[in-house]
Amino acid sequence: MGYNIGMVSLGCAKNQTDAETMLGILKDKGHKIVSDPENADVIIVNTCGFIESAKTESIESILEMAEYKKGRCKVLIASGCLAERYNKELLKEMPEADAIVGTGDYHKIAEVIDDCFKGEKPALFGHKDYTPDEDLPRLLSTPYYTAYLKIADGCDNNCTYCAIPKIRGKFRSRKIEDIYNEAVKLAHAGVKELILIAQDTTRYGKDIYGKYALCDLLEKLVTINGIEWIRVHYYYTEAVTDELIETMAKYEKICNYIDMPIQHINDRILRRMARRTNRAEIEETIQKIRTAMPDSVIRTSIIVGFPGETEEEFEELYDFIKYIKFDRMGVFAYSREEDTAAAEFEDQIPENIKQERLDRLMSLQQQISLEINKSKIGQTLDVLVEGYDEENYMFFGRSRGDSIGVDSTVYFAASDEVDSGDIVNVEILDADEYDLTGKQVD
Repeated sequence: MGYNIGMVSLGCAKNQTDAETMLGILKDKGHKIVSDPENADVIIVNTCGFIESAKTESIESILEMAEYKKGRCKVLIASGCLAERYNKELLKEMPEADAIVGTGDYHKIAEVIDDCFKGEKPALFGHKDYTPDEDLPRLLSTPYYTAYLKIADGCDNNCTYCAIPKIRGKFRSRKIEDIYNEAVKLAHAGVKELILIAQDTTRYGKDIYGKYALCDLLEKLVTINGIEWIRVHYYYTEAVTDELIETMAKYEKICNYIDMPIQHINDRILRRMARRTNRAEIEETIQKIRTAMPDSVIRTSIIVGFPGETEEEFEELYDFIKYIKFDRMGVFAYSREEDTAAAEFEDQIPENIKQERLDRLMSLQQQISLEINKSKIGQTLDVLVEGYDEENYMFFGRSRGDSIGVDSTVYFAASDEVDSGDIVNVEILDADEYDLTGKQVD
């Protein structure tokens, strides 16, 4: 019997690919995917459990979806990171959930639903050694022309602020041929932009090939007809080798977009975070990237208010960002996560100081972003068309330097009819802190 399935997916792109696989499996089993939870027999909340705000959002979403059990919905399932991390607590404190599916069990979702309708209350978790099967179907939730491609799961870095290794297990790479085969399927479905994702993509292959193998993977993926852009999330400084930089610079298909979360720049704080790098290595890597790829766009993430961060250490970070001028930057106030080493550090920073430091960095980045965007006036950029803005009477899309959902938008007037998924040339005529405006040119 087929059921109507509703899905709420929260958190990162890795979680999103798990949700897409669950939907693909269920559709293949004869179930119908619905967008309105009022019409769902089964609702799955694919949760995030990374930081406190994400956990709160996940719990609120479960409770919100539980209201639909007063109507048509008969089964509510909590899956993903929160379900993996707090499985026993969810089972005990949230009777609204009829099943728990952890991060290594999402491929069993059809069986879980069958068991729920038999009156059982399945709880699957703890299988954090699972590696995705390339034969599993996926139902993309991204626009047809863009798809995430998970190349590994888990993490071995064990940063002191992060619970990901406890949630998703050890770092596990997929085989190159499996990733390639999935990418070919995506290309045949019309995907033009592949976004490679893992917790640490630069470490790809070390566990199964005995060496960093991201270059080998990229060399295979650039040969796929139909794939026009390949974007990589996330680079870790210590594994950005000269060979990787050369490979990126060599192929036009590989976007010169480097999402490299450095988190901090002060050496003492980096050691306390258990990061495997230091300021000198970070600066050297950035210099190498910008020398090999002058048009590169570097995005980073920063944590402020890490335990013990002094005002002087924050000022060092501030001055470094002012000097380096990252093209894109996200700033996060340190979140004290249980079961992490940093949660036990005694010198926790008050919330008001964290927020003040965050605000100062974001204000600085706004100035830097405006300066960088203004420098693009007069340039012609490749833009992946995403739609038409009825309010401004302009098309919009993303350049090679903008990833989906997190970066800038390019608005443009078109001389010809264009469709979503087209890649067009746009001359930039104006800019603000976040977005660019231009016109289509031949």
